[in-house]
Amino acid sequence: MKEKILSVGIDIGTSTTQLVFSKITIENTVSSFSVPRIQIVEKEIVYRSNIYFTPLSNQTTIDGAKVREIIESEYKRAGIKPEEVKTGAVIITGETARKQNANEVLDTLSGLAGDFVVATAGPDLESIIAGRGAGADKISDDEIAYVVNIDIGGGTSNLALFHNGEVKDTGCLDVGGRLIKIDPDTKKIYYIFPKIKKLAESIGVNIEVGDIAEIDKIRKIAKAMTDLLEESVCIKERTAMYHEIITNNNAKGKGIKDGYKIDYITFSGGVADYVYNEDYNDPFKYGDMGVVLGEEIRKSNLLKKLKLREAVETIRATVVGAGSHTTDISGSTITYTKDVFPVKNIPILKISKSDEEKGLDAVENAIKEQLSWFDLENEKQQVTVALTGEKNPSYAYIQNLSKAIINGMTEVLNRDYPVFVIVENDMAKVLGQTMHRDLNHSKDVVCIDNIKVENGDYIDIGKPLVNGKVVPVVIKTLVFNS
Repeated sequence: MKEKILSVGIDIGTSTTQLVFSKITIENTVSSFSVPRIQIVEKEIVYRSNIYFTPLSNQTTIDGAKVREIIESEYKRAGIKPEEVKTGAVIITGETARKQNANEVLDTLSGLAGDFVVATAGPDLESIIAGRGAGADKISDDEIAYVVNIDIGGGTSNLALFHNGEVKDTGCLDVGGRLIKIDPDTKKIYYIFPKIKKLAESIGVNIEVGDIAEIDKIRKIAKAMTDLLEESVCIKERTAMYHEIITNNNAKGKGIKDGYKIDYITFSGGVADYVYNEDYNDPFKYGDMGVVLGEEIRKSNLLKKLKLREAVETIRATVVGAGSHTTDISGSTITYTKDVFPVKNIPILKISKSDEEKGLDAVENAIKEQLSWFDLENEKQQVTVALTGEKNPSYAYIQNLSKAIINGMTEVLNRDYPVFVIVENDMAKVLGQTMHRDLNHSKDVVCIDNIKVENGDYIDIGKPLVNGKVVPVVIKTLVFNS
């Protein structure tokens, strides 16, 4: 049976804020005798907002009241009332995710959708969201190829590498269109990001706040930025400056690993429009260096050594909403050592089938690596580890799986979070009990089964029902325009 819902996607980024309303059709695509899998079978964008510069009250604070004014005004323009919106997604990304009051801004938006997915995305999760929004994951699946998307915004360039539809690696560089800001009227430079000042000095360009912007100097800096992007996608030998320009390079920041043989490249973010379109007549059109950076990328080896593919979206490469559904969990095999419910908006870390097939060492390593995708300012966020599991597991397999999950989650086990695990096959009771024992009963464990989820999903788990035998779960899937 199909159900149509109205959903909203709200994106608050370093430079821009925007929203999209969508009509989403969801349907259970498997028989009633199988694990329910509600999929989004149709999506139609019914309204796109204007794109606004993200309002800041100063360099470190988002103006939450003005953000809400923007969102409310766009609801009115769309002719949509908040109570008509059943679900949605609010994503705060880029520099704005690091602002002091990002969570306060999320609070100011409460009441504008029935049930928001809320994500404050650090560099890795932002990379994945942008890459999926651009359609790079689908290209990699269709072509059975390595595809990298570079999302070039105002403050950062976020890289996501996909293969066969799955995320393989992520990275983030401090390369963006608004790292030098220029007064559109006077052409005076009024802001230079410190790393870009250092980059300019490394190539012999002297540039200061208060200078009149000279196109030749800006172009040389844009060319140096582009060289670093070439290094980031493994088509040029990496330099000391590349490691310097990595976002949070002194605090576990990273680029994608060296050595990949990448086939295709896509671009998203505001600068992408000037990679795909050759309109360079007004280089300082937006009061920054974004147009010039796009032009330099267009001329670079990024487009000569890699095959350029059109992105589904560029500046709008973000979520268009969220589809949600509720399902009851089979009561016979769930474990929860303490009633910690309800919990909301926990992101899913899904172990790929290929990693499960490689063995439990690969599962452990995948958890360790993918946990970093959900970091925010080097803080570990709560996640739910999800995997398929074996249909008829031996007790030895359960014991080894417990150890693999615990070892993989070492970095988050010292946080005051319960441990959440979802397995698709019928094994949650014994797995949860084994994990609780292996953790010396020091952590609360919630382990549920007969639920199918994917990376990019978020879950809510409600209070136990039927004398504690079942828990209601809402699965919310981010929706992209690809």
